[in-house]
Amino acid sequence: MKKAVLFDLDGTLLNTLEDLANAGNHLLSTHGYPTYPVDRYRHFVGNGVLKLVERILPAPQREDPALVAVFKDEFNAYYQAHKEECTRPYPEIQELLENLRTRGVRLAVLSNKPDPFTRALCNRWFPGFFQVVHGQREGLPIKPDPMLPRQVLQELGVEPQEGLYLGDSGVDMQTARNGGLFALGALWGFRDAPELLENGADALLQRPLELLDYL
Repeated sequence: MKKAVLFDLDGTLLNTLEDLANAGNHLLSTHGYPTYPVDRYRHFVGNGVLKLVERILPAPQREDPALVAVFKDEFNAYYQAHKEECTRPYPEIQELLENLRTRGVRLAVLSNKPDPFTRALCNRWFPGFFQVVHGQREGLPIKPDPMLPRQVLQELGVEPQEGLYLGDSGVDMQTARNGGLFALGALWGFRDAPELLENGADALLQRPLELLDYL
């Protein structure tokens, strides 16, 4: 039996897409730039806020690192105030976490969302479930860097072969592979099956509770 499950957050545990899109579009409209439909943000997110802001800006502005950094701070300020307006857990997630906790499986979140947001959302929606919560931290790399899953596994006290990683993007599948974890792709999230498979998914799940079959 596997001893630990690591989860991505956005698009895996929580449907955060609308709140992220609203923050992005607020930033763009404030500065007079074109906005995007919510669904377009499925392909903007996943590599941290800096990359998200860079992707949504018009071409000339995204080439200016100083400007992107300023806009990132503006995005974060708006998102901080509005991050829970539309965000909700996906169906079966709560039941899955309760089942895993009952079985004594160690649980962690590893996300590219800034660490304060990651912790706040986990405390809001999943209090007491996770032994480790690791968001993007200043001075540290982001997923899919292998240091991150290895650090989380070390904190959990398990070996890579004893763990699963569940995520919804190619970056998540690469993260699992880089950390030596069994890679499970969440088809209810932001990306599609071809991306997950191309990036090394060992299996694809239609529903969260299907994860129990891989313990």
